Amino acid sequence: MDALELLLTRQSTPRLTAPAPDASQLKVILDAAIRVPDHGALAPWEFIIATGEGLETLADIFVNAAQASGADEDFIHKAKGMPMRAPMVITVAAKTQVHPKVPVLEQQIAAGCATMAMQQAAFALGLGAVWRTGDFAFDANVNAALGLKAEDQIVGFLYVGTPAVAAPKKPQRDGSQYARYL
Repeated sequence: MDALELLLTRQSTPRLTAPAPDASQLKVILDAAIRVPDHGALAPWEFIIATGEGLETLADIFVNAAQASGADEDFIHKAKGMPMRAPMVITVAAKTQVHPKVPVLEQQIAAGCATMAMQQAAFALGLGAVWRTGDFAFDANVNAALGLKAEDQIVGFLYVGTPAVAAPKKPQRDGSQYARYL
C-alpha cells in the first residue's frame, strides 16, 4: 500500500478480534508513532500496552474509576467490557514538560499524531484499529492507576487487532469544502 492510498482509504475498524499484532508488527506500529513531528525532540508521549492479563487490569482500572465517579451499575458493567473490544489496547499519554519554545498543546498534539500514526501503521499492516477517548481519558483515577502524573493527559486508547468483518469502504469526501483562502 503506498502512502497516498493509506491516507485516502484509512478508516477506523471498531470490530476487532484476535490475533493482536505480533512482536514485529508492534515494533513497526511503535516505530511509526515516534516518527511524527516532535518539535524540540521532546518525545512527549508514553505508550502503555495491554494484552492478555493486561486487558483485565485495564478493565479493573475502568471499573474502579467508574465506581469512584458514582456511575450506575449499567455503566460499571459496560466499563468492565471496554478493553475486551480488541486483543490489544494501547493507551497513549501525552507526557508534557515546560519548554520555552514548545507549548504544552503542541506536545499534546504530537502525542495525538503518534496515535494516528500507529493507527495508520496498523491499517497498512492489514490490521484494524480504532482510536477511542471517552471519560476515562480525562479521569484522574485512571491516570493514577496507570502510573501517570496529574499533568499527563491520555490522548486516547488505541484498540488494535484483526478486523472481525470487512468494513464497508467509506466514500471519498472532498476536503476542499473545509478550506478557504486568505
